[in-house]
Amino acid sequence: MSRPPVLRSLQTIVPDTVLVQEQVRDVFAQQPDLGRLAQRIVTTSFNVSGIDTRHTVIDELSLDSEVPEPVFFDRGSGLLLAPGTKVRNNFYTREASRLFVDVARRAIEADPAIGPEDVTHVITVSCTGFHAPGPEYEIVRALGLSDAVQRFHLGFMGCYASMPALRAASQFCLADENAVVLVVSVELCTLHLRSSEDPDTIVASSLFADGAAAGIVTARDLPASTPGLRLDRFHTAIAPEGEKDMAWTIGDSGFEMILSTAVPQIIGETIIGALRPLYAAEEGLAAAFEAGTVGAAVQHWAIHPGGRSILDRVQERMHLTDTQLHPAREVLRENGNMSSATVLFVLKRILEVEGARAGERVSAMAFGPGLTAESALMTVVAPTGS
Repeated sequence: MSRPPVLRSLQTIVPDTVLVQEQVRDVFAQQPDLGRLAQRIVTTSFNVSGIDTRHTVIDELSLDSEVPEPVFFDRGSGLLLAPGTKVRNNFYTREASRLFVDVARRAIEADPAIGPEDVTHVITVSCTGFHAPGPEYEIVRALGLSDAVQRFHLGFMGCYASMPALRAASQFCLADENAVVLVVSVELCTLHLRSSEDPDTIVASSLFADGAAAGIVTARDLPASTPGLRLDRFHTAIAPEGEKDMAWTIGDSGFEMILSTAVPQIIGETIIGALRPLYAAEEGLAAAFEAGTVGAAVQHWAIHPGGRSILDRVQERMHLTDTQLHPAREVLRENGNMSSATVLFVLKRILEVEGARAGERVSAMAFGPGLTAESALMTVVAPTGS
């Protein structure tokens, strides 16, 4: 029987430009096209977001920037501009390509047991832009990987997409014990922020940010210098009643997010049924889940912080402690919602900051259009020799 795949060498990057939530709030609230109701929604959405800072690849969004011909934000007038989708996507092509290559390189360089020559598969994830040849091609070329590397891109799936990427990587490793799969997610959500009186658009503007993450999945028996995560199993569930409440479409002035205020309630109502199959294969966890004590049986919870209210509802329904929600809330506070990359940031924090110990279990969850809930059960693996 083949060894279980392990996620190792998790690395993350955020762009240099920092957005301070209160400053961004004031910019959005002062746009001349907003009525009083929309201004109140802006103020409330930003104030209750649970976010202190976000990061963006758009330097001109900084209040300290001096740009002679602004495209996204005219600092002199305080106006948010509305470039077309082509302009935004061209910006994505340039900036995302750099981040895909940089974070992928970090993941390989951070793992002494794996070199570029070992990589057999590359899976890239993004929903905030398109171009071909795509990011998986650019990673292969820039890092000197073999032309024969199998390449896959999961595009436009939304915030949950890193989970099926990890599942696909796990399946590749179960099918080929020598597989080494590089998984890379880059999302540049701020490229699509805009002023609007639409409540969904306002909520999106208060949450979304830019970030990149990468890790390596393999079942090879290799020494490890840092903790990793054994990928035990995955599960997908759909709450069809939420299909119209979370969506991601393409408009003339960028991509458009539908994120209704009903999403936390729908997640709260459906999460028990969505997660039950994930634990069913293990008698102890299945019993704990039915008894409402799975929070005690699974020590760590990597919840995609789609927003503070979503985290609140998951914590309430799953009877989780503040400590268990701490990594998700801290990622949200420091970085905002970086779409598909975010859950990888949370997993990295659990391994490096939250004191995860070998043998402890980790439940990971991410939500996205559909309304789709992707979940995974993992086990912390200690570094070699510890």
